[in-house]
Amino acid sequence: MNIQDFFIFQTVAKEGSLSRAARILYMSPQGLSKLIKNMENELDCILIERSPQGVRLTESGECFLKHSFFLTDEYGDLKKDLLGIRQRSYGIVDLLSSYGILRLVTPDCIVAFQKAYPEIQFSYHEYPDLQTERLFLEKNGNVAFSIADFDETLYDITEMENFPICLLVHENHPLSHRASVCIDDLRGEPLYIESSQFKIHHLIVDKCRQAGFEPNIIFETSGFSLCHKMVKAGKGISVTVDFVFEDMKAQGLRLIPFSDGTYEWKICMLTRKGEAVSVAVSLFRNFVMDWMREIKLGHIAR
Repeated sequence: MNIQDFFIFQTVAKEGSLSRAARILYMSPQGLSKLIKNMENELDCILIERSPQGVRLTESGECFLKHSFFLTDEYGDLKKDLLGIRQRSYGIVDLLSSYGILRLVTPDCIVAFQKAYPEIQFSYHEYPDLQTERLFLEKNGNVAFSIADFDETLYDITEMENFPICLLVHENHPLSHRASVCIDDLRGEPLYIESSQFKIHHLIVDKCRQAGFEPNIIFETSGFSLCHKMVKAGKGISVTVDFVFEDMKAQGLRLIPFSDGTYEWKICMLTRKGEAVSVAVSLFRNFVMDWMREIKLGHIAR
């Protein structure tokens, strides 16, 4: 048997049918049946019992299934550990980024880094904030961009930039002429906001609850763009940060700061605590931070 056989058996057990499992696995039912029979011969036991209704695991099959999950989990961990060794040993930058941050850093930064270091293998993947951090802790990638706050026992953190979170309203909204707002101004207002996989969602919801009310969330989305669109259409209000607001160039919208506390979108670069950082990741970190400084100085346009 090989590791793939364990994954195949798990699919058969989950589906309870050789024909359904075969379709999922892109195998013929006959080929799958032969594979299971070979496994039974190797283990000298019966793993499944067949019937017109499908298949049922025997006691031996249940035991095998339990151990198969342990083995496939261990195999997955092994692959991640070996990838980590490879990433540290060779010129690899495997970036996980929360949505919106590459808009801030700019794609030109990534292109310029790849031109400056063509020998470094570069890849990136974008996810919501909390998914980015979960995957990074599971040893996917070797550097990450995400939104504070963080557990400092888990990460070595480099702060990149910090933006105030502001209220976004249409120019015809009653709040549009206010110089500032407080969280209580959101009470009862139809709110369009990023989903619970984003930290901005939790910040706003927590602030509302501390003020004694539940926000009237009309829709949750996976990015700022739809929120801006809905506010522009006069459907409700939202929250955003100024660089996204400016990038959208949406006419008829107003950005209003909060005056009743700290509302911030702090962008950070992460490496895992206690993990050796490769030369490639160090070069990337320094390159990005230099790039961000050049943006602030006005030498590079965002």
